[in-house]
Parts: sequence; C-alpha cells; structure tokens
Amino acid sequence: MQRDVTSLIRPRVVAVLGASANRRTQGNGVIQNLQRTGFDGRILPIHATAETVDGLAAVATIDQLPRDTDVTVVAIPAPGVTASLKRLEQAGVRSAMVFTNGFSAVEEGELRRFAEGSRMIIHGPNCMGLINFSEGLPLYPSTITDKAQHGKVALIAQSGSAAISLMNSTATGFSKVITMGSEFQVTAPDYMRWLAEDDRTQVIGIVLESIKDPESFAEAASSIRAAGKSIVVLKVGRSAVGALAVQAHTGALVSHEDAYGCFFARCGIPTVEDYDQLTATLECFATTSARTMGRRIGIVGISGGETALACDVAAELGIEIAAWSEETSARIRSALSGSTGQNPLDLGATVHHTTEQDAAAIDAILEDPQTDALLLVQDAQASLTPTMLGNYTPRIQAYGKHGQATAKPVVLVSPTSENTHPRIAAELAPCGVPVLRGLRNGLVAMRNLATRGQSLATSETSPRPTAQSRGPSPAADYLAELAQHEGPLPGPLAARILAAYGIPLVRSVLARSAEDALRSAEEIGYPLVAKISSPDVAHRSDIGAVELGIADKEALADALERILRKTRAARPEARIDGFELQEELMDRVEAMLGFIAAPPFGAVTLVGTGGTLVELEDDRAVGLSPISEQEAARMIAGTRLGARLGGYRNLITPTDPGKLASLVANLSQLAHDLSGHIRECDLNPVLIRKGSGDVRVVDALMIAGRRQEC
Repeated sequence: MQRDVTSLIRPRVVAVLGASANRRTQGNGVIQNLQRTGFDGRILPIHATAETVDGLAAVATIDQLPRDTDVTVVAIPAPGVTASLKRLEQAGVRSAMVFTNGFSAVEEGELRRFAEGSRMIIHGPNCMGLINFSEGLPLYPSTITDKAQHGKVALIAQSGSAAISLMNSTATGFSKVITMGSEFQVTAPDYMRWLAEDDRTQVIGIVLESIKDPESFAEAASSIRAAGKSIVVLKVGRSAVGALAVQAHTGALVSHEDAYGCFFARCGIPTVEDYDQLTATLECFATTSARTMGRRIGIVGISGGETALACDVAAELGIEIAAWSEETSARIRSALSGSTGQNPLDLGATVHHTTEQDAAAIDAILEDPQTDALLLVQDAQASLTPTMLGNYTPRIQAYGKHGQATAKPVVLVSPTSENTHPRIAAELAPCGVPVLRGLRNGLVAMRNLATRGQSLATSETSPRPTAQSRGPSPAADYLAELAQHEGPLPGPLAARILAAYGIPLVRSVLARSAEDALRSAEEIGYPLVAKISSPDVAHRSDIGAVELGIADKEALADALERILRKTRAARPEARIDGFELQEELMDRVEAMLGFIAAPPFGAVTLVGTGGTLVELEDDRAVGLSPISEQEAARMIAGTRLGARLGGYRNLITPTDPGKLASLVANLSQLAHDLSGHIRECDLNPVLIRKGSGDVRVVDALMIAGRRQEC
C-alpha cells in the first residue's frame, strides 16, 4: 500500500505527546526546534496537568485536539504507545511520528497489528523524526548541527545516528533528512515517491538495513529516475550473512548481500560501501548535472605519483582508463613539451608549464571520444597555507572553465580524506565541478556517475524483467512432495524436478547393492563413475566416495568396496541407499551452477568454474532470478569460465556458451518458482563438451526448506 506522507513533511498543525513542563524530553526538543526555526503553524503540547509547555498553551487530552491536526509526535514510554495511537486515530489526527523504543515482544506485536490496519499514517517507531530544511519544519528531537545547510540533497536513513554523521560531514546542503526507524507502517519507498515530486530535491541518498518490499522499492526508484533525479544507496549490515549455515557450495559462494547487489544493479541504482563514499557521491551528484554512460576516465594531475595511484585505485574499482587517440596524444605533446601524451597526464613532467598550456592539453582530452569523464587530482585540503592556495588558484580557476565548457563530467579530487578548502569548493561549484575528498571516494563517485547516466538513459527499470517464455511452469506438480522434505532431497526427486525444467543430466542408475550395481553397469556402459548414494553425504568427493574411470566389472567391484569402506570410516552414522552409477564423459570443461533462496527478492542464481576446488577457484557471476538467456550469456562472459570457453590462449577449442546460457536461464526459472521450498541448489560439476558446448549435469544437490529473509 502506498501512503501519502505530506502531513509528516509539511504539517501546519503539530501536536506533541510526551513533552514535559519542567524538564527537557524528546517532545520538548521537537517544540524548541520548531520555535527556533520560526515555524508559523500551530504547536499543541498534550499534557494532563500543565497549562503551558515551553510557553505554549497545552491541551489536556488527545480528545481535545482539533480535527485538522496533521501530525502528533509520540515520545512516551512504550506501554502507552498503542493505546495513544488508537485515541489519535479516533480524534481524526492524520499522522503520527513515534520516537519511542524499548517495546516488549507483546507490545511490539500489538503496535504492528494496529499500524498495519490503521488509516492513520504512522512513522517509526524507534526513529529520530525528520527535518524539512526547505521549509524550516524540524520534527526532530535533538540539536540540529549548524553544519547542515539548506540544499537539494534529501537523505533517508533507517538509522538516526547515520543521519547525524552525514549531516555533520556532507558539504552540500540538504532539502530533507528523514530517519525511518523500524518502519512498522510507513517505509522508505513512501518518502522516495514523495521526494520524486519535490521541487526542492534533486538528489536522494538512502542508508538502509533491509528492504521489506522489493517491488515497492523498485517502483519508487523508478519514479525518481522518471523525474530526472539521482539516487544512491548505502546498504549496511553486509557482514552478518557470513554466519549463515550452508550445506551447498552455492551457499558458501553466494550471500544474501549478493541479492541486494543484484537487485540494485537491476534497478540501475548506484551503491556505495561507507559514509565517506556516500558523502562523495551525494556531493558529486548535487554539483554536476553532466551525464555520462561510460566509465572511461581521463586522469590529470601535477604529480606522477598521485596520478599513478589514481590509476591503481580505478583498476580495483573496475573503472577503465581511457585510451586516447594518437591525434589527442599529439595535441597533448604539442601543448606540453616532454609529455608522453598518454593517460594519465602528469602536468608536472613539463618544466615551467603554464595554465594556458595545461588548458590546451585538457581541451584535447575532453574532446577525445574515448574520454567519458575527467578526473583532476589536485591538493585541495583545508590545511593549505595561504601561499599554497594562492599558487593553486589560477589552475583551479582554469579547471572551472573546463567544467563550464564541456558536457562531460569534470571532477576534482583531493588525494586525501581531509576536509577540502571552502574557497576551492566555492570557486568550482558554480562551474559544475565537484570537489571531493580522497581518491577512492572520488573514484567511486565517478563510477556512480556512469551508473546514474546509464540508469537515466534506459527505460529498463523493472526489478523483475520477464525471462524468456518456457511454457507453463511445472512447479505445481512438486509443491506437495517438497513440503514433506527438509534437508537434502532424494536424488530421484531432484532428478525429476531438473528434468521438468529442461536441465539435462548424465545417464545414471541407482543400484541398491554391489550385486545390483554389477548387473546395472551394462545399462550405463564402461567406462563409468561410481558414487555412494546417501542422504547424509552431501559432498561425496570430500570423503573419497567417488571413483572415476572404472573400465570393467572387476574394477567396479573393487571400486564399490573402497567407496563403502571410506564412507563408513568417514560417516559411520550415514544411511546408505546404495550406489549411483553414471556414464563417464571425458575431456570436458567443468562448470558449476546453483542458486540460493534470498527472500524477499526470490533467489540468486550462480554460474562459474566447477569441480572439487570450486570454493578455492571462487570464479562466479550472480544474477537475480529469473534470468534471460541474454543476461546469462553476459554473466558467463564475465567469468574465467567464459574466458576459457572463448579459447583463452588456445587452451581449448573455442566453445559455444549458448547451451550453458540456456541451462542457467532454465535453472533460474526453477529457482524463481521453487525457492520458497528449496533453499539451496548445487549443480556441480556441469560438463561442457569442447567445441559444441553440449552440457550435462553430473551431480545435483538440492536442500529443501525455507530461508530467513535478508
């Protein structure tokens, strides 16, 4: 359900429940902040005994509030919150902002149930309110830092402390700062949609711990892009998923955070990893309206060491260093004698160079089609001495002219994270040139400029693009059977599910005993592979319960004896169903496919290099299910497996990845359909015939059960 939060952001009548007549509480903090900013609406403290609170006439009970009350701030102990909210709803109050925390499990359940069914808009609990800087409306209980100025950046943070840190460290101004708290009813997407229509907001930064409704979040992000505005997200709590207990290789290689990463990528939302990167990206987006869809950057500075370091960091971040044309290089060498004319450009390599010579070289760089954006590495620290600042000022002014003259982003980055000099920022901001702190922070911001440009230019904004049609889903045929299982699925059931989704398996047979295996071997043919069949042994090669290259009956008998002996030694308690015999496919490339359930996003599908060393190889690409064959092909191309299939260094015959891409797409559809019942799946190894690309699944492990939400 979408909720209109106007009464929370632009209230004209504000009631406060929990302000004191003789001490400062959170409620008093809100009243005093409203008074300090000159709020010209009505403020109504609710107090049972006091006639006035903070110089304002109080009302004795909730029932006495006027029917046009826009919002009531609730800052009272937890036991009384739900009952008070019920009375506020009965009084016709449009919305409530709940600061209170410390609810018992019973109190929390009661509040959640009321909030879900209430027609009143409820923000929180456990929040620090919001500040509407644009219109001087702070529903905020604490002192507001003087560093936070009015601007065009909106911040939505589930954490109040995150909002405080960013208000204290972001150089650009804010339009709105909203702390969400526990989101029992109103959620971040409600505010995102509102901000998309807010004329005072152009950039939206979001600090979040979780997403409850991916579809709603994606729709809200789409509305922001449709309005031509920018968005960037910092997802916190990424390390907690490392403690998840997993049984499949896929679960060790993929985490719930991959689901968030895939989701943001599919939605075209730039992301950052910490507050410094978020600050840099917000400042960058707020300062420059220039757009780029590419990540090829030119780097210019007065120090060879600093520009080389910038190249190192760019490589780590996946940012391409532009390869300038020979014409561009010639123009640079003509302007700056002694220069190599190559990227990065060290201006200091030319003795006695002038700003005019530098400008001619930079013009050549910006005019080169290979340059998508320009990074200027320049000391701009607040600690610059007056002499240093005076020496740098002509160069900085020239950089500003470049920013004004080009449609490409021009970004100045001070190489350390010290605060930048306010005079330099003031000089360049009108020219659309951001001044950012720290090479890594600045380069992340430049990478996000490319993501922003691509996102604003594309119409593919759906969080769940439709995979290629594969006919009616077979999922319904297996739901009742899957509901009876927890843990590893029996091999025959897993095989039937895979076959139903068009996933080809090697020929195999289950033999209940060694004698049965010797008889069944003729059905498979030699050479063959023998494995233990046990619901208690997930990874059979780990205990030596797999034998390859079995050429005849005598070798098979010996192999079965060894397999049984090793299994009983390693897993004495294991239940043994018999032996699995498989055809042996020789001279193939080993791949691995799999998925993990990742509610509420569905499932994350993986493809990469397979085999027994799959975790050590750590070669993988992931995508949010369902995945089209085209998307699967792009995933494969980004792995070492893809390079190998392409004939890397002539190690193998170039091999068509199309059938593997189809297999990935089919598995992703299975994951999309059944991830509510199968929490992990491994297909490892998947054998690929060199040249033709024919694929066969050798081992399949499916773990039944539900996974906790991200």
